[in-house]
Amino acid sequence: METIAPIREIYPGVFVNLSSILMTTVTAIIVFLVCFFMSRRIQMKPTGAQNALEWLVDFVKNIINNNMDWKVGKNFVILGLTVLLYVFVANMLGVPFEIKSKIADGVYEVWWKSPTADPVLTLSLAAMVIVLTHYYGIKLKGVKEYGKDYFRPVFFLFPFKVVEDFSNTLTLGMRLFGNIYAKEVLMVMLVSLGTSGLLVAFGTALPLMVWQAFSIFIGSIQAFIFCMLTMVYMSHKVSEDH
Repeated sequence: METIAPIREIYPGVFVNLSSILMTTVTAIIVFLVCFFMSRRIQMKPTGAQNALEWLVDFVKNIINNNMDWKVGKNFVILGLTVLLYVFVANMLGVPFEIKSKIADGVYEVWWKSPTADPVLTLSLAAMVIVLTHYYGIKLKGVKEYGKDYFRPVFFLFPFKVVEDFSNTLTLGMRLFGNIYAKEVLMVMLVSLGTSGLLVAFGTALPLMVWQAFSIFIGSIQAFIFCMLTMVYMSHKVSEDH
C-alpha cells in the first residue's frame, strides 16, 4: 500500500498540500476552543477546567524562568502557551486514527494525520520562532545594541552567529518532524500488518496499543522541547548577558 499527500495545483506552478491545510486549521480550531472553554468562567477560586489552564500557564512560566529574567520573560507567556498547545495538539491528531481516500489500486491519499509529520509545517514554525526572536531582540534592545550582540565577545564570531540562526531553524524544525514522522510511519506499518489477516491482527493489536501510548509520550515530549527551545533562543536574543 502506497500513501501520498493530496497535493493540488491551484495556479500554474503553485501547488498546495490540502491535508496540511486541513490539519493545521483543525489544530488551530481545537487550541482556540480548548482555551476558550477553559477560560470562559474565570473565578478567584479556580475549579475544573480553569485549574488545568492555570497549571499550563504556570508550567510555561517555569520554562521561561529557567531561561531568562522574569522582567523580560513575562512578555512571552502567551507565546509559550500558544506554541506548547499548538504543537501538542498537532502531534496528537494522528495518534488515534488516519483518514485516507483510495485513488488507485494500492494508492491512497492521506487526509487526516498529524500536521507536524510534514516538514514544511515544522520548518515554518521554526522559522516563525527565529523571526520572532529577532523582532523582540530589536524591540527590547534597539537596533544598535542588538546589532552589537553579533560581534560580542569578539568580532570574528559574527559569521558563526549568522550560521547559528540558520542551523537553529533547521534543527528546531527537523527534530520535531523526524520524531512525529517516524512515529506515524511505524503506526501505519502496524495497522497495515494487522489488516493482512485475522490471526496477524490479534498479534499486532497489543504492539499497536503500546505504540499509540508511546506516541502520546513522544508527542508530549516534543511539544515541551519545542516550547523550551523557543524560550532558549528567545533568551539568547533579548537577555543582556548574551
